[in-house]
Amino acid sequence: MKQIIHPDNYRQVIFQDLNNGTIYLTKSTVLTTETIEYEGNTYPLVKVHISSSSHPFFTGEERILDIEGRVDKFKAKTLAATKAKEMRMAAATKKSKRTQQKIEKQSNKI
Repeated sequence: MKQIIHPDNYRQVIFQDLNNGTIYLTKSTVLTTETIEYEGNTYPLVKVHISSSSHPFFTGEERILDIEGRVDKFKAKTLAATKAKEMRMAAATKKSKRTQQKIEKQSNKI
C-alpha cells in the first residue's frame, strides 16, 4: 500500500444518531466543531440523521409501502381524468350548440 495517500489524523469521535440519541464512539478523520462529554472525556461530536440503530432496514421495522394506497391513488387519478374529460366534452357540446344557434339565427335573418 502507498504510505502517503492514507490519512494519519485518526482520532476518537462520537457519532450521535439524531432520531433516537444512540451514540457510537469510533475512530475517524472527520472534522467537526462540536464536542460532547462522554465517560469523563471530551470527544468531537458528529450528528447524523440516520444510523443502523434507527434505519428501518436494520431495526427490522422495515415499512412496506402501502400498495393499496398506490392503487387508490391510481384510481383517484383515473377518476379525476375521466371527470375532466367529461367536463371538456360537455363544454365542447355546449359550445357547438351555441354556434349552431348563432348560425340558425343568422340564416333566419336572411
